[in-house]
Amino acid sequence: MTFVRTVLGDVDPTDLGITYAHEHLIIDGGRPVELCPDFDLGDVDAMATEVLEARRLGLATLVDAMPCDAGRNVRKLAELSRRTGVHVVAPTGLHHERYYRADHWSHHATTDELADLFVADVSQGIDANDYRGPVVRRTEHHAGVVKIAGSEGGPSARDRRVFEAATQTHHRTGVPVLTHCENGTGALEQVRLLSELGMELGHVALSHVDKIVDRHYHRELLSSGAFAEYDQTFRWGDQPNGTLRLLEWMIEDGLDDRIVVGMDAARRGYYHVFGGRPGLAWLLDGFRRLLDEAGIQATVRDRLFRANPARLYRFAAPRGGVPA
Repeated sequence: MTFVRTVLGDVDPTDLGITYAHEHLIIDGGRPVELCPDFDLGDVDAMATEVLEARRLGLATLVDAMPCDAGRNVRKLAELSRRTGVHVVAPTGLHHERYYRADHWSHHATTDELADLFVADVSQGIDANDYRGPVVRRTEHHAGVVKIAGSEGGPSARDRRVFEAATQTHHRTGVPVLTHCENGTGALEQVRLLSELGMELGHVALSHVDKIVDRHYHRELLSSGAFAEYDQTFRWGDQPNGTLRLLEWMIEDGLDDRIVVGMDAARRGYYHVFGGRPGLAWLLDGFRRLLDEAGIQATVRDRLFRANPARLYRFAAPRGGVPA
């Protein structure tokens, strides 16, 4: 039986409902907050208020994208899910090298060691101490996605090791993979590397690629079988909305069955509860109006928010046979 793994247990993919495919709900300290205090999203009360605002418009599932030892707090993610009634998918994996100190364990771990840590988050439960060490205390809350990051123009040597570990983790557990594309670049290079490693591309999403408004680039990416995660909808300012233009092109090209959408709102300045904008509800309010004005039909919106994420975030059959 296929399933999506949330922090409160496995659910049927058809139960996900309206899904935001790439979010940052809790960033509880760590190197990211040291580098930028606006990343501090450790207040569960505040984030519950924000999530409930979007839930009133139909939001049902959120996929968090802050992986190991970069402010991840799975107990807070689980509390947020319990308070709001919204499914939350928690990540394992590693973020960019810049979000870890020079002496961080991730710089020295082997590919197999990284994969073992990621697999344990998926199959045994995420470490309550978030791999800050030396003690590991497994919680009852499991990871449902591997989040990894690629560098400008494609994976670096360090990135490649993490991509290899993520692929191993997918093979061993069936867990899907969500990648970061720096400034929207490197998606095709990531696809080539993952294909070379034997990754099933139908369980991969490449984030932020709508920063590059290039029809050929997106055609090639989506034709590979991977998903694209579009999250720039509110970031265009006075310019024409490039995300909307890409959606129109990909619908014309018959490739909208490989697109999911999110906010990637990793700053306090993006949330109403902290006095920011546009707020987590944007995709179901302001952006929905833009979709209506562009004549994008309800059937397409249903694919973007429901059917596509349900296909993407379901677990595959692992190569060992039984999902972990």
